[in-house]
Amino acid sequence: QSALFNFQSLLSVILLMICTCAYLRSLFPSIIDRNKKGLLGTFYKLARIGERKSPWVGAACLIMAFTVLFLS
Repeated sequence: QSALFNFQSLLSVILLMICTCAYLRSLFPSIIDRNKKGLLGTFYKLARIGERKSPWVGAACLIMAFTVLFLS
């Protein structure tokens, strides 16, 4: 199934995008920060969510990992 039609897969993709964008911003801040508007601005917004809400994002990643490994 596609990630768009399965809610658990959609959440996994969103969490992975948040974590990836936050990590890439820590390595290469100029690449993410220069695109704050438009379609590429989505990556900037995801990176900001990952930085500001990092304890919540980390907890969500742990919960998602548990559900993927043991409940599906």
